[in-house]
Amino acid sequence: MSAEPEAAATIVATGDVVVATDLTKIYGEGDSEVRALDGVTVSFPRGQITAVMGPSGSGKSTLMHILAGLDRPTSGSVVVDGTELAGLNDQKLTLLRRDKVGFVFQFFNLLPMLTAKENIELPMKIAGRVPDAEWQTRLIEATGLATRLTHKPSELSGGQQQRVAVARALLSRPAVVFGDEPTGNLDSKTSAEVLELLRLAVDDFGQTVIMVTHDASAAAIADRVLFLRDGKIVKDAGRMSAPEIFDTIKTLE
Repeated sequence: MSAEPEAAATIVATGDVVVATDLTKIYGEGDSEVRALDGVTVSFPRGQITAVMGPSGSGKSTLMHILAGLDRPTSGSVVVDGTELAGLNDQKLTLLRRDKVGFVFQFFNLLPMLTAKENIELPMKIAGRVPDAEWQTRLIEATGLATRLTHKPSELSGGQQQRVAVARALLSRPAVVFGDEPTGNLDSKTSAEVLELLRLAVDDFGQTVIMVTHDASAAAIADRVLFLRDGKIVKDAGRMSAPEIFDTIKTLE
């Protein structure tokens, strides 16, 4: 019996890094149906930080997971760096996330038995790729980790661990980096340092960052702030101050 052919990737021409069209995500059915996303259409241009905000249950985490290829929508489409995700089987989707997407999570997700340097290099080593030495050196300098590379996560502060995670996400020069509450486990001073690093990644390295956050101060560094409620985008704004963001969130709650 012949093997089933793999789904081919559909290449879509676009000037945006990520494009979502009419996304819906439905859990359950009948009386228990929940629409986590309800017809979301949004695009993300290169070289910007976008903060995604909204009350608990608004759909912001669901949106990020679908945009990043970690979950599939009930309907609608997502294009990442010109590739339509709906045309990818699980293997090709895994490869796309490996090559095109970086992740920074709230709880760092570092392997405790590896050094900082080994954690930074791990995804590329798994992929069988050799990091560009000049780029890696530049990145390490930007994160301020040069003297901590031989330390394991337990020997690093929370801020240092998150900077390791940011460096890991940036090392492969992905098309887009997704941040899932990247400062949610940090104090205000350390949060500011990590946010400064994300801002640097955009301004100096041309990176694109999409960041889900509940923190108005974190969202204030973004070029754009999206507000969700009940699975829909209810406000799409440019740069906002922390008090303006806080006031907007209060109206949504």
